[in-house]
Amino acid sequence: MHAFLFWIFSLVMLGFGAAVVLNRNPIASALSLVICFMGLSALFMSLDAFFIGIIQVLVYAGAVMVLFLFIIMLLDLRVETRRKMNVVAVVGGSAVALLFFLQVYLVVGQLSAAKQPFPPLGSPKMDDVHSVGLLLFSNYNLPFQIIGVLILVATIGVIVLSKREIR
Repeated sequence: MHAFLFWIFSLVMLGFGAAVVLNRNPIASALSLVICFMGLSALFMSLDAFFIGIIQVLVYAGAVMVLFLFIIMLLDLRVETRRKMNVVAVVGGSAVALLFFLQVYLVVGQLSAAKQPFPPLGSPKMDDVHSVGLLLFSNYNLPFQIIGVLILVATIGVIVLSKREIR
């Protein structure tokens, strides 16, 4: 992968990830999350993980975001009102974030593996879809079924909670 594309997709992800948190409008925040998912998918595609990149678009940017938008519309969430910023909290949070990034930089800088280039990926004997399917339906069949039931119960719960009483 070219370093230029990596930096472009990474900056898209970071920018729109920050927009998810900073937007006051929940719809704009959800749409920023879609663009963030697209940047992540592009990173997976550039690493030759095509199946994971496509699933990222189909499942997260497609189905999950439709569910989020459905819930936002169903709950009729409004734009948040602006409040005064707590200067002490902003300075303290910025200091903690700066110390965290400094710590990560120092730790990664001392790793010898971080200074080596990533070895090229070998050509797999099986395609991504076949290997993921075998793994999903052999080793992880029970968790896959549990997640399906959990999503079904959550969907039914949202419908029951949003039902309006007729008087």
